[in-house]
Amino acid sequence: MTLNNKNLFKSRSLYKVPLSKRKALKIVESSYLAAATALIWIALYYLPIGGAVFRLALPLPLALLQIRRGVETGIEGTTICVMLLTALMGPLRGPLVLFPYGLLSLWLGYSWRNGWNWWLSWSIGISIGTMGFLVRVFALSVLVGENLWVILTRAGAGLLEKGIDIFNLSFTPDMRQVQIVALFLIITQEIVYVLCLHALAYWIFPRLKSSIPEPPALLEKFISLESN
Repeated sequence: MTLNNKNLFKSRSLYKVPLSKRKALKIVESSYLAAATALIWIALYYLPIGGAVFRLALPLPLALLQIRRGVETGIEGTTICVMLLTALMGPLRGPLVLFPYGLLSLWLGYSWRNGWNWWLSWSIGISIGTMGFLVRVFALSVLVGENLWVILTRAGAGLLEKGIDIFNLSFTPDMRQVQIVALFLIITQEIVYVLCLHALAYWIFPRLKSSIPEPPALLEKFISLESN
């Protein structure tokens, strides 16, 4: 090997310039928080208990990653998580973590990092959660070979029947009304869920040397009770 070839080899060596501390931390945090999200998703999918706790915890690691390391690192962490779950659970079950949990983590992390008010992050988070829930229902229906939307319509029909009995109403709801009530149940669920994510992040993230914007005055008393 000639002297020029040796110099060329050294100039192209990956080990010539070591990683900076900031870049190394980005890699480590991305890997660990993506793996944590993947483990929570697997636990939510396979364990028969703790579903509510796992659902609340799912978007928080990747949202924390984005607050600490930026949007690009947050996207990288989400991509790592999806690739890991795809390898472990298959090409259908793995990417389902995006709907709505992965997309919610990206949106909430982005809005919290930019210091946007809760009304904006909450309202758009509800929309993302609702659309993600519907996508997940469709994908799982394809996976199991049954229309899982029927379960939601039954819940909507049951709620309508209870309302009719309580108020002694004399009408029979049609399918369109049942579908509207089922969609209303999903939206109500997402309203509570995204608000709980805000409250948990407001309570936990400052202890991890990160923070999110202060809650609006209307919610401050409720959130302050949670954070004490």
